[in-house]
Amino acid sequence: MARKVLVVGEVRDGNLRNVSFEAIAAGKLVAEGGEVVAVLMGESVQSQGNAMIQHGADRVVVVENPQLKNYTPDGYAQALLAVVASENPEGMIMGHTALGKDLSPKIAAKLGSGLISDCVNVEEAGGNIIFTRPIYSGKAFEKKIVTDGIIFATVRPNNIAPLEKDESRSGNVASLDVEIKDLRTVIKEVVRKASEGVDLSEAKIVVAGGRGVKSAEGFKMLQELANVLGGAVGASRGACDAEYCDYSLQIGQTGKVVTPDLYIALGISGAIQHLAGMSNSKVIVAVNKDPEANIFNVADYGIVGDLFDVVPLLIEEFKNAKVNA
Repeated sequence: MARKVLVVGEVRDGNLRNVSFEAIAAGKLVAEGGEVVAVLMGESVQSQGNAMIQHGADRVVVVENPQLKNYTPDGYAQALLAVVASENPEGMIMGHTALGKDLSPKIAAKLGSGLISDCVNVEEAGGNIIFTRPIYSGKAFEKKIVTDGIIFATVRPNNIAPLEKDESRSGNVASLDVEIKDLRTVIKEVVRKASEGVDLSEAKIVVAGGRGVKSAEGFKMLQELANVLGGAVGASRGACDAEYCDYSLQIGQTGKVVTPDLYIALGISGAIQHLAGMSNSKVIVAVNKDPEANIFNVADYGIVGDLFDVVPLLIEEFKNAKVNA
């Protein structure tokens, strides 16, 4: 059954987040040969429209307004609901990001629609679109279908492969004027506490530290390893509570959920709350002095040893590998 599907793109610091392209790939599956319409919202985002087309969208609707410079649930909800009213889609997909997690339930409630959140797979089987999502902190998975109304879902970053970029694709990028009014929230200033560089939630490689890193100074070594690998630094809640790093780096049940290709856990014991945020990583490497640490139960590769001895060796070896590549 061919459907029209809206896919919400996310622009951060003037660039599209990779999850936007992953959402397009999911939208293509839901559309089943129908039309995929990308939606961009912000102050100056029209220039990003062609990238959405080149990654699989058939056309793009852009809502630009100074009130959308920074995300607010009221402003973005008004913009997206206006697009929904104009397009009357049968499906809607967005990333399961901080923005998506906040905006999607608000939109679903306004539409009287169901919502399948945090999907890690989308497939067609038996005439149904089946969404797979983790439950019980990632210990199990459930499969869901939508039987009535709009097919509305959010997709977890780094789980659905984006389509190959095709620079020969073309499509219409049109503007939609929406009056944004009666905002209850106004952003005065955005203070960035996270480290610059690779976005933790979308990083292909994550180097994470726990209490075993012992200090904020110890995290500088983790940052060096992450820089060599082109990855991002994360942390357990214990490390954040000990003030070794900022809470913006926290991975776990009450922090960010990441699914990188490679997760390097350094000095992390493996509390269940932390595992909930990283256990679906494709390859997990753990370094810990305690051979009985729970992290080794989920690790693909484990090193029993002092991270302050192991990490400098890893940095040196990776540097040499890059030089000789």
